Amino acid sequence: MMTINESLAGDFILVGFSDHPQLEKILFVVVLISYLLTLVGNTAIILISCLDPMLHTPMYYFLTNLSFVDLCFTTSIAPQLLWNLHGPYKTISPMGCAIQLYASLALGSTECVLLAVMAFDRYAAVCRPLHYATVMHSRLCQSLVGMAWLSGVGNTLIQGTITLRLPRCGNRRIYHFICEVPAMVKLACVNIHANEVQLFMASLVLLLLPLTLILISYGCIAQAVMRIRSAQAWRKALGTCGSHLLVVTLFYGTITAVYIQPNSSYAHSQGKFITLLYTVVTPTLNPLIYTLRNKDVKGALKRLLQKDRAQQSEKL
Repeated sequence: MMTINESLAGDFILVGFSDHPQLEKILFVVVLISYLLTLVGNTAIILISCLDPMLHTPMYYFLTNLSFVDLCFTTSIAPQLLWNLHGPYKTISPMGCAIQLYASLALGSTECVLLAVMAFDRYAAVCRPLHYATVMHSRLCQSLVGMAWLSGVGNTLIQGTITLRLPRCGNRRIYHFICEVPAMVKLACVNIHANEVQLFMASLVLLLLPLTLILISYGCIAQAVMRIRSAQAWRKALGTCGSHLLVVTLFYGTITAVYIQPNSSYAHSQGKFITLLYTVVTPTLNPLIYTLRNKDVKGALKRLLQKDRAQQSEKL
C-alpha cells in the first residue's frame, strides 16, 4: 500500500484509491480527459443555447441549467481529485473539505430536482403539444429552475451543517476521494444512527421522489406514444425524450446505488467507483448524449459555424 503523507496536522486525509497505486495513474488520465471534455462540452451547450435564437425554448433553457450544474459539480470535485491522484499528498484542509461538501451536495441535489423538471417539460411537449407554449411559459420555467436550486441549497445547509458539526475525536482519515456526507458521517465518534436515518430520509425526498415523478411522466408519455400510429411521430417522440431518459438512467442509476445501498458496504471500493461515475463520467457523457442524439443542437452548431465563416469572408 502506498504511504500516505500525514504531515499536515489538522487536515483531512482522503484515502481514495491509495491502496491501488498503479490504478491511480490510470485514473488520473481518465479523470483529466473526462474533466476537459466536461468543460468543453457543457460550455459549448451553454453558448450554443444562448447564441442561437432557435434554441430559446423551455427545453434548452433547462438543458442550459443542467450543463451549468454539471460544469460546477465536476469542478467542485475533479481538481482536488487530480491533485491527490498525481502527488504524494492525499490531504484536504478543513475549509476545503467543507467547501467541497457544501458545493457538491448542493449541485448534486439541484441536478436531481432539475432532471425531474425536465421530465415534466417532456411530458408537456408530448402529451399536451397544443397547450405546450401556454403551459411552459417563461415565468413557470424560471420558477421551476429556482425551485430546483432552492431545494439543493436548502438540503445542503441542513445536511452539510449537521454533518460537519458531528464530533470526530481526531478522526481525519476519509475512506473516499471526496468529502461526501456518507463518508464524513463515518468519522463521528458518537452514535450516528439518527444521522443515518436523516440521510436515508433526505435520499428518499431528493432521489426517490424526483425519480418517481420522472417515471410517472414517462409512463404518461409512453401511453400517449402507444396511441400514435404514425412512424414519423414515433421517431419524433423518441428523439424528444430519448436523450433525457438516457441521462436520467446514467445519473440516477449510479447515485442511488451509493445513497440507498447499505451503509456497511459504502466504504468499499465499489462505492468509490460508482461515485466516480456520477461525479466525473456522467457529466462528461451528458453533452455527447444531447449533441449526438439531438438534431436541433447539431443544426444550431452548423448555423453558428456558417455565420462565423460568413463574417470572416466579409472581412476578407
